[in-house]
Amino acid sequence: MKNLARTFKAISDETRLRILALLTRGELCVCDLMAILDLPQSTVSRHLATLRHAGLVEDRRQGLWMFYRLAATAPLHRDLLDLIEKHATGLPQAGRDRESLIEFQARGKTCG
Repeated sequence: MKNLARTFKAISDETRLRILALLTRGELCVCDLMAILDLPQSTVSRHLATLRHAGLVEDRRQGLWMFYRLAATAPLHRDLLDLIEKHATGLPQAGRDRESLIEFQARGKTCG
């Protein structure tokens, strides 16, 4: 039951939902997320730690940079992530985040 509560707590925050929606488009570096979300590194890292602790995201280090991707998860997590992806596509903030991601990547502004 604690794992279930941790999962729902992790997805109960708007910023974490935005991060998950962005990660449905692929792996991103912390600096990418900072730029897209317009948040400081400490805030983004804190939210990523919560998502990682809940088992929703995985990380990897490449030199100085930390990259995050959706975790290969349990069926419940997969179902929740599918719901987030499905319903986030129609939300204005998710659309703006997606546009920012596309523009950011088009400019070649990535960490690694």
